[in-house]
Amino acid sequence: MSRHKKKLCQRRGPPGFCAAVQSKPQLLAWLTCDAVHIDPASGKHTILGVFSNIRARQFPVTHPYMVWFMVLTDVAPGPHRLRISLGLDPTRMAPLIERDFESGGPLQRINLINGLTNLSFAAPGDYSILVEVDDEPLLATNLNVTT
Repeated sequence: MSRHKKKLCQRRGPPGFCAAVQSKPQLLAWLTCDAVHIDPASGKHTILGVFSNIRARQFPVTHPYMVWFMVLTDVAPGPHRLRISLGLDPTRMAPLIERDFESGGPLQRINLINGLTNLSFAAPGDYSILVEVDDEPLLATNLNVTT
């Protein structure tokens, strides 16, 4: 069990009864896009240029800028650690993003914007992506890079 996981107290049964339950983070959304704009007045997020693959004429290729946007819920209150890893070989992935974030509790929806600058791809293929919170895998997906 991760040091970041915390037990939550939930009322069930007769008054005064409190059962401890584990909250496992849930990934509500995962998008690869060009940018995310946050409206300063409303706080609303606008997602720009969603894509699921990258095309290149030659390799290696460097993608100048992309964003991995995600929405989490069911995250226990307190500090947490996000790690996103990438690799052509799913058994040898390298962490690209490691960052801390806070949760106010399991009912909060947490929007995380993860910008990547000058991401290089050595060869075409399906690049595996692994998203983890507190060392627990939440998503295994891929980004297709083709000619």
